Amino acid sequence: MSFEKALAELETIVGKLEAGELSLDESLEIFEKGVEMARFLRTELEKAEKKVEILLKDAEGKIQPKPLDLSEDKNPEKEKPEKDSPENDDLDNGNLPF
Repeated sequence: MSFEKALAELETIVGKLEAGELSLDESLEIFEKGVEMARFLRTELEKAEKKVEILLKDAEGKIQPKPLDLSEDKNPEKEKPEKDSPENDDLDNGNLPF
């Protein structure tokens, strides 16, 4: 089974359990299947992590970690509002801009 297929199946199981429309026996049955899917997914992620570590090793065999920065600061097109702008006043007062 592929990672993507297992993940989709786990999402389906979670949706069914959250809906609360199954009997106790049905819920337990699909919960057990969900646990199996979660274990499979965890194992696959661990395998992928090990492969990435191998690829990141330097010439001496030491892993050279590189930080993953997902912040929006890397997008030069989007400017942050200035400290004294009206947009920041709303945020400072706990109000969301939407």
